[in-house]
Amino acid sequence: MKIAFLGGVKSGKSRLAEERVQKMAGAQKPYYLATTDCLDEEMQLRIAEHQKRRAEKFETIEEPLDLLGAVKRCDRPVLIECVTMWLNNMLFHNKDGTDILTILEETLKQPKEMVLVHNEVGLGIIPDNPLARQFVDLSGRAGQLLGHYCDEVYFCAALKFHSAKLFRRF
Repeated sequence: MKIAFLGGVKSGKSRLAEERVQKMAGAQKPYYLATTDCLDEEMQLRIAEHQKRRAEKFETIEEPLDLLGAVKRCDRPVLIECVTMWLNNMLFHNKDGTDILTILEETLKQPKEMVLVHNEVGLGIIPDNPLARQFVDLSGRAGQLLGHYCDEVYFCAALKFHSAKLFRRF
């Protein structure tokens, strides 16, 4: 089973994804594959928030680049948090867009239980610089791969934390 949670920043997608992968894992401790590479103080605060929330509920793997290798090592359900930051890291390290998408597709083809988080960045205007346009296009193509390979895809716009009924079909 592969499940994707897409949405904007602070939409609740990470929290939903964490709860879902824990349900998938049952009595086991799921993996939390953290892809964010901490480059500044503000990002460290965001990372700390996620670390606090997951506390002892997950076995954490920190891997900003080798997504496929990290997933191959997982023998329990894995939460990939997040695809968007992994894309950012790959571009930062001058990886080719086609190669990046090939690695993502190979990762999604793995016979593993996965929950993936991905930021929706393509709902706004077209960016004014080539690198930002490349990132938005790459992110959109990554989202299409998630849609193709995942059994379930959820779009998060806003989550009312204290009364959310998770995973209800409409």
